[in-house]
Amino acid sequence: MAAPTGFEWYERANGDVAISHHGHEVTIVRGRTAERLTSRLAAATDDETQHLLARATGNYRRGNERRYDGRGP
Repeated sequence: MAAPTGFEWYERANGDVAISHHGHEVTIVRGRTAERLTSRLAAATDDETQHLLARATGNYRRGNERRYDGRGP
């Protein structure tokens, strides 16, 4: 399986994390989940960042994965 690519993110002034894929905003992560995601992204490599963002959007393996809850990679 190919690694996910094309994800970008930025933190809004209110602490929300907006995630886009190939230039289109796909989701916004809020609250404690956004805080956890931001801290993990700060320490992640480029490949790890792509995986974290893919999981946060639910665009991960396109199968029976769980939605990102901020507790793991």
